Amino acid sequence: MSPPATPTAHSAAARQREGTPANGALHLIPVGLGDAPPERWLPAEVRALAGRLDTYIAENAKTARAFLKLIGTARPLQEITIHTLNDRVDAAQIKAWLAPIKHGAEIGLVSEAGCPAVADPGAKVVDTAHKLGMPVKPWVGPSSILLALMASGLDGQRFAFHGYAPVDPAERAKQLRAWEQHSAKHNQTQLLIETPYRNAAMFATLLASLKGDTRLCVARSVTTADEWIATRSVAEWKQQPAPQLDKLPTLFLYLAR
Repeated sequence: MSPPATPTAHSAAARQREGTPANGALHLIPVGLGDAPPERWLPAEVRALAGRLDTYIAENAKTARAFLKLIGTARPLQEITIHTLNDRVDAAQIKAWLAPIKHGAEIGLVSEAGCPAVADPGAKVVDTAHKLGMPVKPWVGPSSILLALMASGLDGQRFAFHGYAPVDPAERAKQLRAWEQHSAKHNQTQLLIETPYRNAAMFATLLASLKGDTRLCVARSVTTADEWIATRSVAEWKQQPAPQLDKLPTLFLYLAR
């Protein structure tokens, strides 16, 4: 793949040689939500920026390399440094990774999918950058949470993203009903996700636990060829075959009356 065309140099040192200021920053770069051309979900300017950076912080180095290979890079992938943000990384390590920004370096932060630092461990990297007084630059790209909310037709002014519901069936049903009560009281859309292979079980639990007039949206594989989004009342969902959700990334959203 040809590298993205950009007049901007790939390092702070190069910019200084050209007589331009070395303005370091932590760049928050969204990645794709699934198998789809990058032109569909990432602006050209962001692709060019991502392609010229030579240092990244990523939740998963393998998926970060796949992203960089997809968009094209100004230098070989093996020359790009990718720091892996796993559970063993502490604050001191993050500070060490970010230290070059003080001297004009630019570092990218990516998630496994979607926007970094939104329902994502990258938030602690951003927090550290702020505490160190470093510039943080968010860039436009896909967020499955916001895209699903946009397409749901549910309340987009008051909403809460809960991540995962409890795995235990009884606890899960109890939690879903508690969120439904909160939704009715505050007119607040509730959003959650599930491990893809448990999507069918989650959908069945939602139908069994929620009230018939609660509006439920299912947003599957947003931005990909398998994208499918529909909003119906729980009672209406019960009257038709369940959607195909197995092993496909899906968000569930609901709003109680």
